Amino acid sequence: MRITEVRVSLRDDAKLKAFASITLDDCFVIRGLKIIEGKDGTFVAMPSRRRKDGEYQDIAHPINNDAREEMERVILAEYRKEKERAKVAETPHMSDR
Repeated sequence: MRITEVRVSLRDDAKLKAFASITLDDCFVIRGLKIIEGKDGTFVAMPSRRRKDGEYQDIAHPINNDAREEMERVILAEYRKEKERAKVAETPHMSDR
């Protein structure tokens, strides 16, 4: 499995930093991943839904730690790039002064 595309949509929230979508092998898309700022750092939460008992259950998720770590590495790298692009876009240029 290869992640062939990552799309990140930044959010201005204390904990929810962005939503992400990934494409696997150019043929399967997973939407609704969340990039969360937790007490131990930034992490990727898988798409989930609320069960009748009020708990959340992942709809799609990696089934082993190696796959989870690789997904998180790729998604968070793209998140950092998107944050940097947004920062550069907000910075006034010398010609704008």
